[in-house]
Amino acid sequence: MTDCQTPQPPHPVHLVGAGPGDPELLTLKAVRVLRAATVILIDDLVGEQVLASVLDPTAPAPRIVRVGKRGGCASTPQSFICKLLVREALAGERVVRLKGGDPLIFGRAGEELAALREAGVPVAVVNGITSGLAAVNALGTGWTDRQAGAQGVLLVTGHPQPGSAGPDWEAIAQVAASGITLVVYMGVQQAPGIVAALRRQLPADLPAAAVQHASTPQQHSTLATLDTLVDTLARHAIGSPAVLVIGRVLDTATADALARDAATRHAATA
Repeated sequence: MTDCQTPQPPHPVHLVGAGPGDPELLTLKAVRVLRAATVILIDDLVGEQVLASVLDPTAPAPRIVRVGKRGGCASTPQSFICKLLVREALAGERVVRLKGGDPLIFGRAGEELAALREAGVPVAVVNGITSGLAAVNALGTGWTDRQAGAQGVLLVTGHPQPGSAGPDWEAIAQVAASGITLVVYMGVQQAPGIVAALRRQLPADLPAAAVQHASTPQQHSTLATLDTLVDTLARHAIGSPAVLVIGRVLDTATADALARDAATRHAATA
């Protein structure tokens, strides 16, 4: 009689948020999970410095699989990523799916969670700081501010799934009119249409801003109003990845920026 060995269950797959770009914003749990990984599936939006700052050069290096997904560019099909996650996990690898920001905020984590669970692979999410939060921090404010009358925030994608109708921007504008801060991810390319729809409900002088590469050395931000936002994006060459922020919560940031500009002009002419 031969002994039968019971198959070992797969290791849990971790969907890890890399945060907005600054490696120091990674959670301790994210660092621990990444250092234990044997395979890491990484998004394009995760900067090289994230892994470089985390992985131990004296330990065996994990296999890095780049599965880039970026709006307007050639992307790895989501179905392929799901199959690869399952295959690597069932092969006994310690798999990490590393995503920019937070996996559960416009990161397609739902599709990956479903595929892994259907295959009987345990899965866990390690949250990360979302780029929309890093963006408002870069502007010197937050999502909410009682003094500005901003008592909530609405996170919306400006890059809907192909074939879908996309967000109802006029309905979103009605919500924003009540003082809710509007944070639009992946909205730069669609900004003209988004702004035109919002303007049907929102005032032209409503503060607006864009932040590109929030929290990184390449960070670039600009302040505007809803009426001037599209022209401002073009003038300052703001491109993806960037976050749009619209709402009265920016009033303080706008006033501070104008004061700094005035001080700079005064110093230049003194």
